[in-house]
Amino acid sequence: MTGIVRLALAGLMAITAMGAARAEDVLKARIGVLRLSSSAPVFIAQDKGYFREAGVDVELKFFDAAQPIAVATTSGDIDFGVTAFTAGLYNLAGKGVLKVIGGMSRERAGYPLIGYFASNNAYASGLKTPKDLAGKRVAMTQVGSSFHYSLGLLADKYGFKLADVKIVPLQSLSNAAAALKGETVDAALLPISTARKLMDDGGAKFLGWVGDETPWQLGAVFASPKTLTNKVLATKLLGVLAKADREYHDVILAAMKDGVAPINDKTKPLLEIIAKYTNLPVEQVVGNCAYIDADGKLDVKNVDNQIKWLQEQGFADKGFDANAIIAKEFVKAD
Repeated sequence: MTGIVRLALAGLMAITAMGAARAEDVLKARIGVLRLSSSAPVFIAQDKGYFREAGVDVELKFFDAAQPIAVATTSGDIDFGVTAFTAGLYNLAGKGVLKVIGGMSRERAGYPLIGYFASNNAYASGLKTPKDLAGKRVAMTQVGSSFHYSLGLLADKYGFKLADVKIVPLQSLSNAAAALKGETVDAALLPISTARKLMDDGGAKFLGWVGDETPWQLGAVFASPKTLTNKVLATKLLGVLAKADREYHDVILAAMKDGVAPINDKTKPLLEIIAKYTNLPVEQVVGNCAYIDADGKLDVKNVDNQIKWLQEQGFADKGFDANAIIAKEFVKAD
């Protein structure tokens, strides 16, 4: 072997070793989400390469209800969850196997997200507004879900008993929508992205928005304590999400009027990303942009109120509060 060949081989081996080292430096993360605008910053960060630029190789895993995301996070099937609070999530966190590390979507007036919808027959029979849900059969994903809590807040607001509502837990958004269309329930709480086709096809009637009736902190970012031992990964991921939160807020939410985002040169690229991951046309996404704090802050006081309410209803275990489930070193409190 000549000296030149040996030198070339040595150089090639060095380059290969450097490439392997760089590959080892890349962190991997699996994030569980729903195909809803409430996860818009995750979609933006993934599609625009923000995670990759930060040295994190992200795989998105999609679910059809919030509670399975919490379960998958504790089991290690995914590393981070981004979805709505549920009683099940709180119970897992209360046992110490899950930690909340950041805020995400909020129900807020003027930002359509979750709505109350009536079947055609129930609407014709007098179910015209959210306060008329007392005594009705109402479909939702699960007992103790964010939809259940929203209905509880509505009951408190209008002074009817939640126990008078017949809750019909159907485990998924698609099942709840099918039950509403099939007239096996009187009403359902659904994200507008799920309900819009029903309305367009004449299969349901719109009653109102949760955000207009009872604003609250809907969603969060969470992880298992095991995942959080890798503080570099958690810090990088939250840093990327904060960047995407700000971009989503400043470009889309700041431009919204009457619950609708305009389509222009500035907003269209982000709206198209959201449309891609939610399987909706851009023309529907514009009226379905969930509110998210520009800095990814978490309304800790509201989280504590949620836990207390769920405990009082018997949906969540006793003996813990918001402080017990929040990883304070990561959370930006509102």
